[in-house]
Amino acid sequence: MPAPENRFKSALARGETLYGCWAGFADAYATEILATARFDWLVLDGEHAPNDLRSIMAQLQVLQGQHSQPVVRLPMGEAWAIKQALDAGAQTLLIPMVESAEQARDLVRAMRYPPQGIRGSGAALARASRFSGIPDYVTTANDQMCLVVQIESCAALDALDDICAVDGVDAAFIGPSDLAMDMGLQGDSQHADVQAAMKDALCRIAASGKAPGILATDHDSALRYRDWGARMLGLGIDVTLFAHAARDLMARYRDG
Repeated sequence: MPAPENRFKSALARGETLYGCWAGFADAYATEILATARFDWLVLDGEHAPNDLRSIMAQLQVLQGQHSQPVVRLPMGEAWAIKQALDAGAQTLLIPMVESAEQARDLVRAMRYPPQGIRGSGAALARASRFSGIPDYVTTANDQMCLVVQIESCAALDALDDICAVDGVDAAFIGPSDLAMDMGLQGDSQHADVQAAMKDALCRIAASGKAPGILATDHDSALRYRDWGARMLGLGIDVTLFAHAARDLMARYRDG
């Protein structure tokens, strides 16, 4: 029996446009609720949300068998952290601040068993192999690994074509806020210069044959980014969706 199919990776390879949302509550109960909306993917955020390995694993568990596919964002691309996330059952990783082809190649290798990579062989006790319940896991897992690199600096834009040429990079995801910060525009992702840079980047990613991705936090931006070719399109963040809904509810009574 082989490793389970990574349906997120397969859908990207077919050229589908996939809509997702950030899961920032760092809690399996909240993520299970979010999955009822049937987003195509959910980012389990370990960079800016208070997640650790156990909370990420709990969210992977509640998403198993759901329509929403998990994308685990680690705070960094260290090989040991990648190994732990994959053993916990992640198949798709989103790694921030990728700025060179060399860095991308190192990430690809960290996600694969030898001879294609350097992933440590401990699958017998890992959730990923269903605790040795998938006898062919080690020999089939490499093909199901999906790497999404984040493009969120001027250096990353300069190296974008080389990054996208790396075999094993499946998608390149633009981080609008960090890119705007690095451009000296204090996180203003709607600035004309940032918008032009992101449009160019999305087109270059698509031309490379990799899936372009980006996060939008309003409806008009989402439609614009989709028109520019985004196929891994983030539509919002659960924490801010909840905060805005709660504030709007109270405001209707307090201000009325």
